Amino acid sequence: MTERPSPARVAVVLGGSHTGMLAARALTGLADRVVVVERDELPGGPAPRKGLPQARHAHMLWSGGVHAMEELLPGVTGELRAAGARRAPVTTDMVALSARGWFRRWPESHHVILAGRDLLDATVRAQVLADERVELLDGTEVLGLDGGPAAITGVRVRERDGGERTLAAGMVVDATGRGSRTAHWLAGLGLPAPEVREVDSGLVYASRLYLAPEQARDGFPVVNVQTEPRAQGPGRAGFLLPVEDGRWIVTLSGTRGGEPTPENASGDAFARFAREELRHPLIGRLLERAEPLSEVSFTRTTVNRRHSYERMPAWPENLVVLGDALAAYNPVYGHGLAVGAQSALLLRDLTRRHGWGAPGLARRVQRAVARPVGAAWDLAIGQDVFYPGATGSGPTARDRLVAAYVDRLMYTATGNGRIARRVTDVTSLQRRAEVLLSPSVLLAAVRGPLKPALDEPPLSVDELKRAGLQ
Repeated sequence: MTERPSPARVAVVLGGSHTGMLAARALTGLADRVVVVERDELPGGPAPRKGLPQARHAHMLWSGGVHAMEELLPGVTGELRAAGARRAPVTTDMVALSARGWFRRWPESHHVILAGRDLLDATVRAQVLADERVELLDGTEVLGLDGGPAAITGVRVRERDGGERTLAAGMVVDATGRGSRTAHWLAGLGLPAPEVREVDSGLVYASRLYLAPEQARDGFPVVNVQTEPRAQGPGRAGFLLPVEDGRWIVTLSGTRGGEPTPENASGDAFARFAREELRHPLIGRLLERAEPLSEVSFTRTTVNRRHSYERMPAWPENLVVLGDALAAYNPVYGHGLAVGAQSALLLRDLTRRHGWGAPGLARRVQRAVARPVGAAWDLAIGQDVFYPGATGSGPTARDRLVAAYVDRLMYTATGNGRIARRVTDVTSLQRRAEVLLSPSVLLAAVRGPLKPALDEPPLSVDELKRAGLQ
């Protein structure tokens, strides 16, 4: 009879989505057994699930996250590409209208992986669960934490048959997403509330899946029409992401007063919103020649919310919070997946370095993951904070100073390839924002772009023809 691992050598991961599965992988081999607890019953392949409505909207994985994911799951990028996911070089395969004009399609600096969320999650999940040391308890609800203010010793769960039990653990990872109850549970243990900041631009997302025109199903670029946060009136934006099987995921968004609604963004009105309400009609024109494959999906779950657990005066042993449970971002910036992967990698590396069960390990991890979280947070709220009603007090002096400098950098990047590369160093989450403060970058920002502004989107003649626009 095989002896079951001691509870001290068991890790329990709450949440079986992207970050949760990568956290489980990070702890595999460090713990003797890893148990993933997931409320939904997870599908066997790329299919929708109830608890992940955002899967119907556009997703991309920046190269900073790709590299972290590959560290944890060697070969996973190849698996994704074999299943149809695309690797798009940045900014070579991107047609983007920024607040300061069209970006040129500079030589590759970094890249993104483009795939439907169902495919991405299924590919990662299959690789993680292929390891017999990982156990999945899906259809299982987490009821609370076990332990006290000094240390967490397990979690209480309700299984699909209605039975309740406690899973003893030497480490618990909360990766339950925006609905995380950790702050509430910690308060119940007598710990103080964490500092929480919210920036809510009022953004509404509407997304639809299309079959691209036949000639545009292979190698077509990403198309992104961005908003202007400091302009008068609401902000409206659009993303067209080419994904597997010749399909486009198209996401349109608008802030308070300019939101897509079931009335103005359904059926033919979806393409009309893209054509008439965005700052440029390109996405709408492309959709006129594409075949809708789905109904329009909506979400208002776009608030930026950050829990500063790393600043709490006391933190219990054996508890780590990752992913959207720690910090959730407006999805338009596409950083949530990458931050989740980078955080899971930090969890693995710090646990290896200090040893399983080392005193203060959980606090070390919580402080370390604050670095990628903070980088993505600054990128997200740098724009959102300027929309009316986004915060109770409006932008801070720091927000205004950072935004003014970033705005100047983005303007410079429209006509300076070196600065465009430095910007994508940061947006890809591969380098820290300090690279934007080097003397050479500061001087370039003062000088501004070296090339004149583009009057039209930088699509090639061949791309225009393949999309039926010429």
